[in-house]
Amino acid sequence: MTWKVEQLHARDWEGVRAVYLEGLATGDATFETAAPDWGRWDASHLPGCRLVALSDGRVAGWAALSRVSAREVYEGVAEVSVYVGREFRGRGVGRALLEALVRGSEAEGVWTLQASVFPENAASVALHLSCGFREVGRRERLGRLGGRWRDTLLLERRSPVVGVD
Repeated sequence: MTWKVEQLHARDWEGVRAVYLEGLATGDATFETAAPDWGRWDASHLPGCRLVALSDGRVAGWAALSRVSAREVYEGVAEVSVYVGREFRGRGVGRALLEALVRGSEAEGVWTLQASVFPENAASVALHLSCGFREVGRRERLGRLGGRWRDTLLLERRSPVVGVD
């Protein structure tokens, strides 16, 4: 199987949304319970760091950054989202997307990437750790999903080349 990573565009949305829905169905990807429409997704993600992995014209996965805060002091801090379609998991798509997202974030002047990952999502935790993230801490009972309290791990990657003296 081959794929290519490129900039995500509005025309990719239906495939991106389908992969997002597969992540929601696992119960271990996000606290969200429904996929947004394109307008809401577009408004909530940084325009320069949106990637899609395509395999024979199909969306195999996607990655994007969102602001952690509108405050100016946090302009170089972003939250990472990486989703891989069910049939493409375990084949390096997530790694290719996350590595490209790291490079793109540094080009955009982002000095800190963070990810909030359910501890049960072992594949996502391992992916982030292998791409230079470190575990900053565990946020216990951070929110409820499906009627039960869930913890998240806060993972962080500091750029060695941007904004950190």
